[in-house]
Amino acid sequence: MKPAILVVDDEEDNRLALQTILADWGYEVEVAADGQDALKKASVCRPALVITDLVMPDMDGMGLMGLLQNELPRTPVIILTGFATVDGAVAAMRQGAYDYLTKPVDLDRLRILVEKALDKGRDLQEIVTLRRRLKHVWGLGRLIGQSKPMQEVHRLIEMAAATPAPVLIYGETGTGKELVAHTLHELSSRSSGPFLAVNCAAMPETLLESEIFGHERGAFTDARDRREGCFELAHGGTLLLDEVSEMHPGTQAKFLRVLQDGSFRRLGGKSEIRVDVRVVAATNKEPLAALQAGTFREDLYYRLNVFSIALPALRHRAEDIPLIVAGFLEEFNVKYDRHVKGIDDDATKILMGHTWPGNVRELRNVVERAVIQCKKDVLTPVHFPAFAKKRLESAGDDDESLTVPIGMPLREVEKRFVLRTLASERNNKTRAANRLEITAKTLHNMLHRWGLLDAHAGVFRGDNSREHVS
Repeated sequence: MKPAILVVDDEEDNRLALQTILADWGYEVEVAADGQDALKKASVCRPALVITDLVMPDMDGMGLMGLLQNELPRTPVIILTGFATVDGAVAAMRQGAYDYLTKPVDLDRLRILVEKALDKGRDLQEIVTLRRRLKHVWGLGRLIGQSKPMQEVHRLIEMAAATPAPVLIYGETGTGKELVAHTLHELSSRSSGPFLAVNCAAMPETLLESEIFGHERGAFTDARDRREGCFELAHGGTLLLDEVSEMHPGTQAKFLRVLQDGSFRRLGGKSEIRVDVRVVAATNKEPLAALQAGTFREDLYYRLNVFSIALPALRHRAEDIPLIVAGFLEEFNVKYDRHVKGIDDDATKILMGHTWPGNVRELRNVVERAVIQCKKDVLTPVHFPAFAKKRLESAGDDDESLTVPIGMPLREVEKRFVLRTLASERNNKTRAANRLEITAKTLHNMLHRWGLLDAHAGVFRGDNSREHVS
């Protein structure tokens, strides 16, 4: 059965003629004489496409489309218009109409537009369905976590996925930057296209350029054949450039040109090649710090930073660890034919008390090893011996807590709390300010007031007290 189409026109002859034609083509057709009638019928039949006249009494086609966008946001609308009101139809397209047809209707063009609009509607619905499927109870797709920092990451991913804009992902090693890039791809309209990833830090400059842009035969000594690069291979899909700040400045300049123009040349090539690729870049460095250090071109940074996603370290979302472990247990039970049902409270506390310098990647390795060793159906501290020992040795000396005596002046409590937070962030002022939910300027002023900034460089120099050692 073909999809349902709603035809809206205040002229009876026009709507009945369209109803007959579309029905002959095999579509289910509903008709309405005005905007109000159309809204009622649309709420019942849920059409896959609406074809509406632009000029109608009471509610015109533009007003109807606006209301339909709220009720049926993924249903395309084709506008019918006379030559005198073509400008109005063009304006409707700017507001979200799929296309327009002038009266009298050209049947060949009508048929083509109907088929294309329905295809577009199906694509949008598939994206929504995929999003719902990926919106697992544990998080977004394979990005497990329901903590406040991860909810913000999920929100940003869903916003960015609907656009073709470049995305810059940054976070510590092991936080899941490539997983975020995969999720962006899977949630986008490019999900049926290719996804390619290149590690910019793992290759010398010449080899990296060849990997990204491709090369012609004879471009360099070992170039015996022409080779397509990742930009060509990712056409219609997504390209992840991991550790983009490690890319040589010359290669960064060429990469910037592709972002701006959508075209490039292979190494040794003379002709321009145009591509349609969604670029996602990732780095484990603070982008602004890399910018100041001169390893990240300023123009490339601002071109990539159209949309940025900062991934939290695992130690900043320890409440997600039980969910992440549960997800890993499902995976490793299948992989190793085990039947581990869960993890006990003591083992959970041990894992949640660790600072995880290797982040989720480190946790994954630890759980995988524990599952392999486990002969029962529950993980216990015995399956995490190194972490259990460390926990015992550090009992009562938790780096994530601060004990102050009763009666200590509030200003001193504030100072100790701020400096302990700075120490836990290895004296990174940006991350410490974010964690304290204050601005970097406010933190800077606090350190200056306490005499803990280098007078000339403005750099935090810490002090020798136990609370302040990083």
